[in-house]
Amino acid sequence: MKIEFSEEQLKKLGMNEAEPKIVFNEETIRAIFGHEAAEDETIERLKSYYLKTNIYNSMKSPISLLILVGHKGVGKSALLKVLSAEDEEENRIPIIVQPNDIYKLDISSSNFLEKIEIWKDGLSSIIFNKLIQSLNEQLTIKKENAMFVDWINRCSDVVSSLLGKKIHELQKEHIALPCSDFTTLLKNAIFKEKQIVIYLDDLDRGWENTKNDIKNLSAMLNAVRDLSRNMENLKFRIALRSDVYYAVRTSDETTDKIDGSVIWQSWTNHEILVMLIKRIETFYGRSVDEEYLLSQQQKDICNYLDSVFEKRFQGNGHWKNAPMYRVIMSLIRKRPRDLVKLCTLAARKAYSNNHNKILTSDLESVFINYSNDRLTDTSTEYKSELPKIQELLLKMKPSQKELSTQTPCLFTREQLIKKLENVLSMSNFSFKDGKQVDPQNLAAFLYKINFITARKTVGNEILRVYYDENQYIYNNFADFGYSYEIHPAYRWALQPSSTNKLFEQIELLESK
Repeated sequence: MKIEFSEEQLKKLGMNEAEPKIVFNEETIRAIFGHEAAEDETIERLKSYYLKTNIYNSMKSPISLLILVGHKGVGKSALLKVLSAEDEEENRIPIIVQPNDIYKLDISSSNFLEKIEIWKDGLSSIIFNKLIQSLNEQLTIKKENAMFVDWINRCSDVVSSLLGKKIHELQKEHIALPCSDFTTLLKNAIFKEKQIVIYLDDLDRGWENTKNDIKNLSAMLNAVRDLSRNMENLKFRIALRSDVYYAVRTSDETTDKIDGSVIWQSWTNHEILVMLIKRIETFYGRSVDEEYLLSQQQKDICNYLDSVFEKRFQGNGHWKNAPMYRVIMSLIRKRPRDLVKLCTLAARKAYSNNHNKILTSDLESVFINYSNDRLTDTSTEYKSELPKIQELLLKMKPSQKELSTQTPCLFTREQLIKKLENVLSMSNFSFKDGKQVDPQNLAAFLYKINFITARKTVGNEILRVYYDENQYIYNNFADFGYSYEIHPAYRWALQPSSTNKLFEQIELLESK
């Protein structure tokens, strides 16, 4: 999708067709880098810069039930928003179910099988009422489409035979439709002519990782599995945070049946770089061949950033004269939201410094703020598992002895365990689920939340591995020869009094 700017809009954005210098006011920053929560973008802008990876292709498949799992900030909600918009364009019917739609369901029963049936009836009623609302809206929007209008009218006759009222008569009513009636309705040949796709997002809002939370979500997943199995024209797409899915998956043996429906949402740094390029290019109204960009080496496409960023980082140590894209990619945790946050902070600093590009000084001056935000975000995201997580992360700061080395945040397995033994000798920690706390479990937890990454030198290249890429590198049973490194995104928060040394300590990611 190409975005065209009028001369008036170019002036408003601080741009000029002859000399496209940027004024980084808030409107321009948002127009270039997007919203931190991409799902809050207008659908037109989101679709214009959205990068369709293999994860998108998997979620687009006709499989009846798929569960998208990933950390906060990896774009789960954005992907569901893009998919639902495309459903409308491709003659499918998207139904979006959010927490405010289900909070009134009484799922207090202690009987697990009864919980599943309550979920099935509750979801059936919610989906049916949203379907009626959607069909009435579509009847107005697509009134010129005779075939579509005819299909809705035939659906209305089927609904009338079951409930005694036409679709338009039910628009303002809330019908409690049992799962059995809903199944009968959706199995009718008329309804089977259209695919109905149900999107359940943000269901982990208010998640506290209690036994009741886990049972309720597990019952919901079982109910969805039953519904999707019974009606072939009903598809479900669910988004869950990785910590939430992990809690349910490891606490309830019934969820092994849905494990094959899980798609892990992850990004490579190369994909994120291409996504940044696509955002910049679509901002200028230029078309982008994303397949070409994805096939190229980073050093051959980094010039696309030159209109927005200084070309090379004017810093010291490992960072001296490094291409700017390597600096940016080294500081994000393979999450698009990290990229938007870092670029937005730097662009605001460029605006206050009256710079028309983001310079080294702009970027460098926001590292502490960016790092503090990442530590706060991680503490908020995972405190439902380890209530005192922020204390744990802050106590991972380098000791004076460690600071005397060139690599104070890089540990062998034995050094990491020793570090955590020292931390435990000063503090008491407890996992919310009652699991025993020991250095091994804390190390595995830090790896799972991407506070630390696994690292190994292979030839001249440093290989860094995240939990999403290999969940079993850190475990209690085998040592695969990796070292462990606190992610650079957290270093400024942990070393506020020695930030200048970080440029000597942090080795930037190699270009791909």
